[in-house]
Amino acid sequence: MTVSLDNVFVATCLQSLESLSGLVNKAEAHCTEHGKPAETLTDARLAPDMWPFAKQVFEAGHHSARAVAGVRAGVFHPEIDPVPNNFAALRKEIDESIAFLKTIPAGELDAIAGRDMRFEFGSMRMDFTVEDFLTSFSLPNFFFHSTTAYAILRNHGLDVGKRDYLGKVRVKE
Repeated sequence: MTVSLDNVFVATCLQSLESLSGLVNKAEAHCTEHGKPAETLTDARLAPDMWPFAKQVFEAGHHSARAVAGVRAGVFHPEIDPVPNNFAALRKEIDESIAFLKTIPAGELDAIAGRDMRFEFGSMRMDFTVEDFLTSFSLPNFFFHSTTAYAILRNHGLDVGKRDYLGKVRVKE
């Protein structure tokens, strides 16, 4: 069986971004139902030194769609700018990431596997191949931020569970 980067990276990110979209909707519904401002959840953190829910959602987009843009360019940089903390902006981030990932032609990532790729942050530099960057750096970061976003909502009492996190799994037809 041949495994493609399209399936490992793109399809997996799409599955998780769809579930993250549902989590954002549940977060907004929770705030509305309880008469709380959006910032109650968008600014919520698991620990004082961790990024808030809104930044976790944006980082999921960064390590999915913008990771592919990075491998196309051969370089990837972290996003350090503050992010909006409203649900409309979070939905837009997810929707744009999903739309971008859906435009990636089948086989493109496999065709550029083996190319040089680097992560740069200030004077720090990490050199990768495209496939190692996507599978050992961006995908683990993507899951870290997606999982942390889910955990923040659970920690704040939202009725979300494993099925909300997993989303629609790809089963044999």
